[in-house]
Amino acid sequence: MKFKIIIISFLCILTACTDNEVKHRIGVSQCSDDVWRSKQNAELTMESNFHEGVELIFATAYDDSRRQIQQIDSLVNIGIDLLIVAPNQVESISEVIDRTAESGIPVIVFERKTGSTKYTAFMSADNYELGFQMGRHIATLLQGKGNILEIIGLKGSSPAVERHNGFHDALKNNSEITIETLEGDWTEQTAHDAVKKHNPKDIDLVFGHNDRSALGARKAFEEILGTHDLPKFCGIDGLPGENGGIRLVRDSLLDASYIYPTRGDLLLKLAIDILENRPFEKETLLSSAIVTPENATVLYMESEELSQQFNRLELLHDKADSYLQQLSNQKFMTFLAAVVILLLLTIMAVVYKYWLQKERMKDERDKMARQQLDFYTEISHQLRTPLTLIEGPLSKLASSDEVRRLSNVNSEMFSVLCRNTARLSELINKILQVQTGKHTGMLSFTEVDEITVKNPQPTTTENPTENSTENPVSLLIVDDNADILTYLRTILRGSYQVHEASDGNEGLKVAEKEVPDLIISDIMMPVMDGLEFCRRIKENVITSHIPVILLTARSLDEHFVEGFKSGADAYITKPFSTGLLLARIENLLANRHLLRNIWETHTESPVDTMPTELAVDDKKELPSSPPPVEDAFIARFKKYVDDNLQDSELSVETIAADLGLSRVQLYRKIKALTGCTPVDLLRKARLAFGKNLLTTTTKSISEIAYEAGFTSPAYFTKCFKDEYGVAPGSFAAGK
Repeated sequence: MKFKIIIISFLCILTACTDNEVKHRIGVSQCSDDVWRSKQNAELTMESNFHEGVELIFATAYDDSRRQIQQIDSLVNIGIDLLIVAPNQVESISEVIDRTAESGIPVIVFERKTGSTKYTAFMSADNYELGFQMGRHIATLLQGKGNILEIIGLKGSSPAVERHNGFHDALKNNSEITIETLEGDWTEQTAHDAVKKHNPKDIDLVFGHNDRSALGARKAFEEILGTHDLPKFCGIDGLPGENGGIRLVRDSLLDASYIYPTRGDLLLKLAIDILENRPFEKETLLSSAIVTPENATVLYMESEELSQQFNRLELLHDKADSYLQQLSNQKFMTFLAAVVILLLLTIMAVVYKYWLQKERMKDERDKMARQQLDFYTEISHQLRTPLTLIEGPLSKLASSDEVRRLSNVNSEMFSVLCRNTARLSELINKILQVQTGKHTGMLSFTEVDEITVKNPQPTTTENPTENSTENPVSLLIVDDNADILTYLRTILRGSYQVHEASDGNEGLKVAEKEVPDLIISDIMMPVMDGLEFCRRIKENVITSHIPVILLTARSLDEHFVEGFKSGADAYITKPFSTGLLLARIENLLANRHLLRNIWETHTESPVDTMPTELAVDDKKELPSSPPPVEDAFIARFKKYVDDNLQDSELSVETIAADLGLSRVQLYRKIKALTGCTPVDLLRKARLAFGKNLLTTTTKSISEIAYEAGFTSPAYFTKCFKDEYGVAPGSFAAGK
């Protein structure tokens, strides 16, 4: 019973929190479909966005009174709260308006009048005044005389009747003006066909009851008379937009128009006032203005600006709707998740209670539990065996005098081992307790946190005092785990100068600055992982020669492939043997001298390759094939030195500038690749060039010394003997 009550309560909450509840359902019955009514419908829709819970239902009768009656009855049947109607004709739909009002639904009649007196409110422009003012303007255009062709609107509609009456009243005192009348139905095509059929003669001005009728008449006159000697054309509506009356006047297709205001915003506000029992005016007449060539451009610009603002409002509303919909979806998903969780918890409670009550379910549940526990038991014991081999010796060492006498560095190292061994041991014990029934659930995050030892923050660089050699081999360790940094620093700094970084991005900066001899990097790191770090190292000409060892706990074949594709020179999985790591470091450092023999091989020019017999005699080791970045660096370095070898002023600074490196970066890179300094390597290149000249030319030793870039023959002789063990004269041609 409680279960059902809880579910029903949550469903009620979900229902109560549903957004977009409809407060007012308003039906809009339009008598026809044209640009004027499309604009008004858009204004109604836009205004509804500012009133919460308003739903608009539009219906269009397409100038058919019977259809409009059916549509109004349908709107009433679906339960509208208010009806806005533009009657097709004065008397044709009066009965359905009476019927709607008598059913208790307020009715607003707009734009056209009706024979019914039971409407709630009326809103429109003064069509009589529009016709009257247009008549006065036309009398001015014709200077009080001429022939006018009037094309009236739909027969029986109030705008047509009132505009006609106002127009004629304005001109009744102008005896020299004659008016000829044609019937239309507000459409351009009907006006065009009526004019073509009538084929009027000697017309000075055409007055259409709307702009479309006037434009249709103009097209008919152009077909009859051509584009010359056309009469003037005037209309009513004055709509903005591409084909609106304002544009037609501006482009001289019409000579005048009269703005017939749509004001859908005021119409909807009136409807809301009625529905919410606020005071309202029963009769509302909208003001208007005439459009002439003099003001058409300004009115068109203003209408375009208003149209753009209207479009922006629509865009903002669409975005707001989208955000609100997302928010609504999120709320729904939140409540749905709460219901699902509640259902799951309730089901679990019911199942648990049922399990306690039904003894026969116990055996099956125990069987399933044993299968699950057997799995964790097997994994736990697989971890327990090597852990015991670690924890036992550490416990014994912890109580020994030797450990108590350890230096601070070694003591820190031992503390790291003890902390992490204790943490791993505690985790395994938790799992075993779950298996043996001491706990009834899986290990929680809270329990893990209770046994987690906070790691100290890593230092940036280690400059050991133990390493007192002039140019110690330097290593860069990149790892976000402070204990790993401490461990590696402790085992390496006795033999190497150690630099440290906590992520790949920091590691790049340290590598470019220090140019270490070898890099050891973890893979899983924040900011920049080890794979990306390795790729960046191998792509940078400053650091591309540096061997990289990747350390990781990921041990699948695809992980190895991924590591080697990033340019790694070695890939060692965790946990790793200290001896293995040290051996791999020594091996990589021993095989890094790619440039060892590049100037041992001059024959006729500085860029010739080494003869095979020379390599054998001197027992030199040929360099291994360098990677593409190194290959380009070697080629540039060798070419620049060879091209400038005879220049006694050639310096390391000049070479570094040409290669785009600093003097320090070039020094460290050359030292790492060859085991020699750039100065030593430059001297070797000069000596190799001089040796080649001695064996291939009859030049004197002095000439060769200067040609090889030495400042004196004596210094050349000394360096030659130090390098090759014999005096230069022993290699002279013919000796």
